[in-house]
Amino acid sequence: MGMIQGLAPRLVVAGCVAPFIWVGGGAMAQSLAPTSGTGSSEVFVLGTIVLQSAEGAETQGGTGSTITASEVERANRETLDDALRLAPGVSVGNTGGSRNERLVYVRGFDRFQVPLSVDGVRVYLPADNRLDFGRFLTPDLAEIQIQKGYVSVLNGPGGMGGAINLVTRQPVAPLEAEARAGIELGNRGDVASKTGYLSFGSKQELFWVQGSYLRRDSDGFYLSRDYDPTPVQGAGLRRYSDVDDSRLNLKIGVTPNLTDEYVLSFTRQTGAKNAPYNVDQPVRGITPSLPPGQSWQRDWTWPEWDINSLAFYSHTDLGALHDGAYVKTKAYYNTFDNTLSAFDDSTHTTQTVGRAFDSVYDDKAYGASLELGGEIGANNMLRGAVHYRRDEHNAINYPRPGLTPKPPADPTETSKEDTWSFALENTYRATDDLSFVGGVSYDRATVRAADRTTTDPGYPIGSTDAVNWQLAAIWEPDDVNRYHASVSSRTRFPTLFNRYSTRFGTAVPNPDLDSERALNFEVGYRGDLGPVAVEGAVFYSKLDDMMQSVVVGLDSNGGRISQTQNIGDGSSAGVEIGARVDLTDSLSLSGNYTYLHRDISDPVRPGLKPTDTPRHTANLRLDWQATDSFSLAPSLEMASSRLSESAIQPSDPTQVAYTRNGGFVLANLDAEWRVTENAKVIFGVRNIFDRNYEFVEGYPEAGRSFYVTTALTF
Repeated sequence: MGMIQGLAPRLVVAGCVAPFIWVGGGAMAQSLAPTSGTGSSEVFVLGTIVLQSAEGAETQGGTGSTITASEVERANRETLDDALRLAPGVSVGNTGGSRNERLVYVRGFDRFQVPLSVDGVRVYLPADNRLDFGRFLTPDLAEIQIQKGYVSVLNGPGGMGGAINLVTRQPVAPLEAEARAGIELGNRGDVASKTGYLSFGSKQELFWVQGSYLRRDSDGFYLSRDYDPTPVQGAGLRRYSDVDDSRLNLKIGVTPNLTDEYVLSFTRQTGAKNAPYNVDQPVRGITPSLPPGQSWQRDWTWPEWDINSLAFYSHTDLGALHDGAYVKTKAYYNTFDNTLSAFDDSTHTTQTVGRAFDSVYDDKAYGASLELGGEIGANNMLRGAVHYRRDEHNAINYPRPGLTPKPPADPTETSKEDTWSFALENTYRATDDLSFVGGVSYDRATVRAADRTTTDPGYPIGSTDAVNWQLAAIWEPDDVNRYHASVSSRTRFPTLFNRYSTRFGTAVPNPDLDSERALNFEVGYRGDLGPVAVEGAVFYSKLDDMMQSVVVGLDSNGGRISQTQNIGDGSSAGVEIGARVDLTDSLSLSGNYTYLHRDISDPVRPGLKPTDTPRHTANLRLDWQATDSFSLAPSLEMASSRLSESAIQPSDPTQVAYTRNGGFVLANLDAEWRVTENAKVIFGVRNIFDRNYEFVEGYPEAGRSFYVTTALTF
């Protein structure tokens, strides 16, 4: 075997080892990470996206964060957007408007530029990829992996500004089981949500099985007592903020030897939600009359937001044929069922007027990937990957479904798109402590059909391709300290919505829309500075050919007609730093801080500004193990002000009106009482001082809340 043997991807049934992870507020070595006994399950190894050597060291050159299951549980972060607030370089937001979806930004890159995966299988909505991060639950996860800036080309297309991967659990003991039940109460003492979770796993010599089911049923959240009621939204419970989500995950794995593994996985995720209104804008059924210069808000709900995924994973060691050689495969079939219902007014009881409809998306995607790697000489590890994906979008519109008899449905519109990616990555170990990683990929997306019906050929089809590349240097002078520098050029393809959506008659399609590109630079360090574990990074990204909406004309009523074009440029720069220190044997302090500066240019709208991301964010957490069975952890979550587009825009299409939403500091308190070795109670308070704050103008966030969770593990 050559020197590079240590770089062969690791497959250990017990799970991956991340030698340095971000937990809670700060950076820390894994040995310093607090534990809370979430069961003995480890991460589902074949579902991870972070490449590691046999010793557990990362072999790619960017900065990553890992939020562990114990941290999610301790802080009662039950939805993905809420959990991601713990990670440095990540901020969360809200679309506002009629969709009111929860958003995540990684170093300023949005949900279209940072792909989301579950166990390494990308969650991609073929029509528009408007993911609502509030629909993804966390109790069944082993960890949340976040890649920032640099994402290996082996992971497939996308990854322009990072990647997020939700990794489920894999058993390591002959019998594992866990049950949780929790409630959350608003600041008026009323039960706001209920959560239940069951998990079972078993690892035997030649196979393992894992199953889990969780459900969260929420009546919504309660506003701060400092919120000033309006005619649209009174005090107390936030109107139309109720949601109902669940996820079932079943896996069976075969492990014929110490190196090979073959896994079949099924996931069913269901969701239903309402969408709160802007508290300051007129609503039919509530506002007496329409104020001058304003428009009615849409009366939309989502009774169905479901995802099904059937996936097969394999890892086969080929060391008998070639040193360090292996092959990994992945194949999947996903379905996406989504229903948007538009009502006559805010009572959500009738659908009879012209603007009322049921829009049903019956989408599917299937694909496969193959990754092959092996040692080339004594100091090189070469890997190659091929990815293919077919997305099919079927849209059915039922106009005015409340009428009797019901009007016929509009013709089903079908769109199809193929995406390919071919990637090579080589790791060269120059010395025992210095490695260089280089990668290149060619990606291509081809639209096969666009809004085609049985009688209409639809829009003209088009294709987009791109070459991506990356370079990284990693210096590890000892077992503790690690330095890295990287540069990567990555793209993201336009969605069908970007290319073809007419936005209810207010936009012109652009089938030839090209991809947008980011050139990412980063220099980082992690290690121990005396008693303090530290991780930090300085980053800069240059964005070209950004997809932006451009006004191209006016309709007969003087309304603006727009088109998505590649005309924007921008940049994102900043610093991340985190640290953790053990003050005593029972007391530790951790924290992180992120500075982010974004810029954007648009030749049509010179006053355009980046929105939805604060310049400063920070987390601070104190962990105190008061007794052997009781721990307490106060924490602070801080963010500076941010801009959002005003709900009322000027008539001049070259001008944009903004609102600056104030910064905030939220105080939280988490506690855990371990009743027995297998039973515990987790409880705490979020937003202790009942701070009234918002991410987007007119959409206040939750006030003070209390939570209690009981957990049994076997």
